[in-house]
Amino acid sequence: MGIHLMQPRFPLGKIFATPGAIALDVDLSQYLRRHHCGDWGEALCDEDRRTNDEALEDGFRLLSCYRTPAGDRLYIITEHDRSMTTILLPSEY
Repeated sequence: MGIHLMQPRFPLGKIFATPGAIALDVDLSQYLRRHHCGDWGEALCDEDRRTNDEALEDGFRLLSCYRTPAGDRLYIITEHDRSMTTILLPSEY
């Protein structure tokens, strides 16, 4: 059995986290790494996953949605021009 290493698939630009995301007191870097490598999260619907896969080619915005161990949802959004990535709660969107 081989080891599968996730590789970054796009630039993140400047990285920001909102006060709500920081207040969750979880390691945000693990979710950012997943997003950066094209793992859009377990809380994203299939249609949004397909949209993200197309956006990698077409240069549109990328959205990931993850569930924390406490059950909170966490969004990560990379802008269409890849200039910035924001980690936020759905209520801060």
